[in-house]
Amino acid sequence: MDRTDTLAALRRGDLGGAREVRLPDGLTEFPREVLDLADTLEVLDLGRGSLSDLPADLGRLRRLRVLFGSGNPFTRLPPVLGDCPTLSQLGFRGCGIREVPPDALPRDLRWLTLTDNHIAHLPDKLGERPLLQKLMLSGNRITALPDSLSAADNLELIRLSCNRFDALPSWLARLPRLAWIAYAGNPAEPETEPAGSARVPWAALTVGDLLGEGASGQVYRAVWTSPVGAQEVALKLFKGAMTSDGLPEREMDACLAAGTHPALTGALGRIDGHPDGAQGLVLRLLPQHWRVLAGPPSLASCSRDVYAPGVRLNPAQVLHIARAVAEAVAHLHGRGLLHGDVYAHNTLWDGATGAAVLSDLGAASVLPSGETGSALMQVEVRAIGILMGELLDQCTAPPESLRFLARACKQADPARRPGLPEVIAMIGRAAA
Repeated sequence: MDRTDTLAALRRGDLGGAREVRLPDGLTEFPREVLDLADTLEVLDLGRGSLSDLPADLGRLRRLRVLFGSGNPFTRLPPVLGDCPTLSQLGFRGCGIREVPPDALPRDLRWLTLTDNHIAHLPDKLGERPLLQKLMLSGNRITALPDSLSAADNLELIRLSCNRFDALPSWLARLPRLAWIAYAGNPAEPETEPAGSARVPWAALTVGDLLGEGASGQVYRAVWTSPVGAQEVALKLFKGAMTSDGLPEREMDACLAAGTHPALTGALGRIDGHPDGAQGLVLRLLPQHWRVLAGPPSLASCSRDVYAPGVRLNPAQVLHIARAVAEAVAHLHGRGLLHGDVYAHNTLWDGATGAAVLSDLGAASVLPSGETGSALMQVEVRAIGILMGELLDQCTAPPESLRFLARACKQADPARRPGLPEVIAMIGRAAA
């Protein structure tokens, strides 16, 4: 149903029993008829409008699990959200929020998105939400995390890019379940020398079909005609807006700094002279039959990828993919980069051979030196362990040695996890 039709049907009383309502953009006031769905409504999307507050009796929505208010001018996260007894996911990005009252944090909060706001301070109660699993804070003015988050034992993914952290908390890399972290664009991120890269004139590119689109930009098939001849390439044009991972220019820098590796998509150069001033990269083009390994997390799965029904992998394919991803991450670590988003949905693979590459450096950050950098690498080892576990779940005859390795990579104490060289060696022995 079209969103405009949804509003009309809501006002006629035609949506009795609805579990999900997505309202049209442009709303100037909250439709009171939504509250008539108190016994069934689970997902509510307010659209992008001019709402700046929510009704005081929102807590009547006793089954509401997910609420999206992104793009509305809320200067503070509405405290009434804490009155909703089953609310677990909040999405309020690009609202201009400056204040996060403690009372606005629901008891069962699991997934909080506050990307691209004006938040400088977070309440201590954030760490008192035991189910908190995913925390998206990129593009704010935050200088420190509440110490209470040091007890967030279920936190698996955190996005801190483009804030004002002079240092990351020492306890962050020790969180037992943390697997995905991004912190680029903060004073805490070490400075690096700009990577030298080829400049690709826009006039030398012939742009073809759209291959895919993500939060940071679109990827096209293209032909690059250079002095040494013509070659097929992938062209990524960046949107220029803040994403949940951070700024696109940081992704460009990371792609160029990463260099080349057989298990990375790899940047060939930066475009010059786009007629609209857009920024972009020329990337290695993968064969047409390669596919993304899985879909991104859903509202229900939160931090876990979603595999297509019926996907089955043989042991050789599982070992090929696991080794490729581990070797790609090890290469990035050797180049002083943390990938930050090691997932099946960022892995492309050849269904015939099991060959795979890791893509999307949108969440990449520069590793600090010393113990802090080493600790962050062990966070990424957990992400590899989770991915291996998912591959094994799709496997027709899971190798027991790989299952043992996946468990070792996911140990609660990051210091007890194997290092990447050992991970790669164990995968090699399992494949022998």
